[in-house]
Amino acid sequence: MIRLTSLLAVLGLALTGQGRAAAPPSSPYRIVTTCGMVTDIVRQVAGDKAIVEGLMGEGVDPHLYKPTRNDVARILDAQVVFYSGLMLEGRMTDTFIKAARDGRVVHAVTELIDESYLLEPPGMAGHWDPHVWMDVKAWSRAVEAVAKALSDYDAANKGHYASNAEAYRAQLTALDDYVKGVIASIPAERRVLITAHDAFNYFGRAYGIEVLGIQGISTESEAGLSDINRLVDLIVSRRISAVFVESSVSDKNVTALVEGAKSRGHSVTIGGRLFSDAMGRPGTYEGTYIGMIDHNATTIARALGGQAPERGMNGKLSAAK
Repeated sequence: MIRLTSLLAVLGLALTGQGRAAAPPSSPYRIVTTCGMVTDIVRQVAGDKAIVEGLMGEGVDPHLYKPTRNDVARILDAQVVFYSGLMLEGRMTDTFIKAARDGRVVHAVTELIDESYLLEPPGMAGHWDPHVWMDVKAWSRAVEAVAKALSDYDAANKGHYASNAEAYRAQLTALDDYVKGVIASIPAERRVLITAHDAFNYFGRAYGIEVLGIQGISTESEAGLSDINRLVDLIVSRRISAVFVESSVSDKNVTALVEGAKSRGHSVTIGGRLFSDAMGRPGTYEGTYIGMIDHNATTIARALGGQAPERGMNGKLSAAK
């Protein structure tokens, strides 16, 4: 399968240029975004210069998301469209192409991340792992991409976007430091993160924790009995104490791990519910990118024997995990 960025290039669509020829309308102009992680960083950078509308809400799996007729209309009615990229929103490819043809400015927020940094899972040649937001430093590059795209589109407010991006990236640097610290506090032999699907590989590489998923990088794949049994063997042999469910993925496979380990005389608990492909409820701290990652790192550290504040880095987590 051709990656989306390559496909658009083949079609000759100058995504970052078609919307620049005409001056943007008086603020606020309209931006449509895909998943919550993209929506949040775009809002941080755009500030009051744009109305930012996200298509995917709490608990929505972007791997499986197919735009409705209303979604397509909202995209085509916007001046600027941001998506994550790396085929995360693979079912929306045709919609992005149509939006670009119709003169919208369409950007992948991951476009500034060098390919040498990206992970290419075994057996998935030609497909990058799209879950780069799990590495805060990498997602900071996405913030930079948003600022650049908006500055190109709305040059009169370039300073506004640059200032917002700089302030937000400083917050992300503090978040990155926090995650490194709490994950490092987990005893080395217990630093194993088992989740429903392979959404945490960038997290594992960035913060020094072994990551194992029951399903592959896309939730479209199905876990087989052999996948479950393989992980049960590992849990029992390494005496792993906790596994984790995800907010946007069914719990059934993780529950099967717990039951399988129990049948072999080993007790493993569900250490908490992590945010992987979607953030928390809108209007909550966990419904922001910073809150999402704070929740994940705090939950993982506390469940695996590390040291983390009960209410997280900013004391804002809604419940102890």
